[in-house]
Amino acid sequence: MSSIKKVQITFDCAEPERVARFWCAVLGYDAPPAPEGFASWEEFDDAEPGRRGADWASTDPVGDEPRLFFQRVPEGKAVKNRVHLDVRAGTGLVGAERLAVLEAECARLVALGAVHDHTLYADGVNESCINMRDVEGNEFCLD
Repeated sequence: MSSIKKVQITFDCAEPERVARFWCAVLGYDAPPAPEGFASWEEFDDAEPGRRGADWASTDPVGDEPRLFFQRVPEGKAVKNRVHLDVRAGTGLVGAERLAVLEAECARLVALGAVHDHTLYADGVNESCINMRDVEGNEFCLD
């Protein structure tokens, strides 16, 4: 029998720092410290003319959740994601109480730069969820 493996979730992005800071704020993850020998990420970026920012890795402060890695790629997002994150903001809640929590979290994330695509309302079989996009257009759900 094989052992369970840890996973890392990798985001291809144009601006790794911007996307990483967004997801750190969404999930409560820790932003990485500046590279050794530098007081800040800005100082690191300024150290080499033409540098467009470094890749970032963000971690759950408790250490239970997957590491997030944000890597710069030259191409832009072209199509819908085949895999997306579900941000579990309403776990255990139902009906109007769940929808209120999801809507409040949606408003918080929109203030951080997310886009609210649409809300799927409870239909008697499935509970409400909200489809959103991050600061570079990657789809995710609040559920």
